Amino acid sequence: MRPAHFCTGRINRSVHMARVCEVTGKGPMVGNNVSHANNKTKRRFLPNLQYRRFWVESENRWVRLRISNAGLRLIDKNGIDSVLADLRARGQA
Repeated sequence: MRPAHFCTGRINRSVHMARVCEVTGKGPMVGNNVSHANNKTKRRFLPNLQYRRFWVESENRWVRLRISNAGLRLIDKNGIDSVLADLRARGQA
């Protein structure tokens, strides 16, 4: 007899979420490790994703995003309100 499974209310984000930037859409790339003898083996290049909280003054709340360094630079350049408006227009926020 198998034990009953129950939900503790916690979500393990690292398992269920894809390695994709929520702002720029950058994801893993595929390439090769190349040895000195020119042997090639497949590998993945993962984007530099970080969880960051941003205070949105217009909504009076924190917004948590998983973004790449390029996404951080985009928010610095255009502002969090502009980036969130673009995400909502795409239907991602």
